Amino acid sequence: MLIVISISFSNEQDIVRDGYRLFPENFEWTAYQIVFANPEQILNAYVVTTIQAVLGTLLSVLIMSLCAYALSRQNFKWRKPITLFIFFTMLFGGGLIPTYILITQYLHLGNTIWVYILPSLANAFYIIIFRTFFQGLPHDLVESAKMDGAGELRIYFTIMLPLSKPVLASLAFMTLVNKWNDWFTALVYVRDNKLYTLQYLLQRILKESEFIKQMSRDMPENINLGSFDLPTETVRFAMAIVAAGPVMVIFPWFQKYFARGLTIGAVKG
Repeated sequence: MLIVISISFSNEQDIVRDGYRLFPENFEWTAYQIVFANPEQILNAYVVTTIQAVLGTLLSVLIMSLCAYALSRQNFKWRKPITLFIFFTMLFGGGLIPTYILITQYLHLGNTIWVYILPSLANAFYIIIFRTFFQGLPHDLVESAKMDGAGELRIYFTIMLPLSKPVLASLAFMTLVNKWNDWFTALVYVRDNKLYTLQYLLQRILKESEFIKQMSRDMPENINLGSFDLPTETVRFAMAIVAAGPVMVIFPWFQKYFARGLTIGAVKG
């Protein structure tokens, strides 16, 4: 991590000549000046990414855990066919073109914030993990709550959710990271630059700087484009810091639940 930070503050020519260093030989802000050349656009991308990641994670965890709780109940007669159907979706994808037509022409989610949230609302693998965890909880707790007059929703919110903090936190964190790092959705479904996510915007900045640098190399020698000799290696590492910073800040809050939640959901059949 220190090397990544060091490279982002280094001079491009120093890296080409001497390789990576733990501490920059010549400290400079050039890479960050390129990344934040349009600060309003970066800030807007941060807001869009944060909204879709946080809202999408909350809705996804709620929907998936509710579905998994229903599938874990022994008295639900459709649980095996539905579980088989959910597992089947893990084996075969819908295809890019049919999915694009469905999202843009039938659901009309293109160029909206909801295109980041609704199509990826449920993850089949995470539902299976949730279901396995719920099945491992003592059944007597549910029966005692029913004897006291509690309904299914009350049992879910007052008993199941408090007991499932490890798996809840670990899957919520993985969902959050997946949504935070998503750039493909913006590439395919979004044309409004006010709805660009941070990852997609940073990728565009990097591609544009690489294009300008390559263009300057291909121009005749009598045309001076020295000012267009933009760094690309340091920009790439600066983007990694900008993109991964918020996730690195919140990771310690999930760390104590992370390994335990994944282990509990994975070892039980």
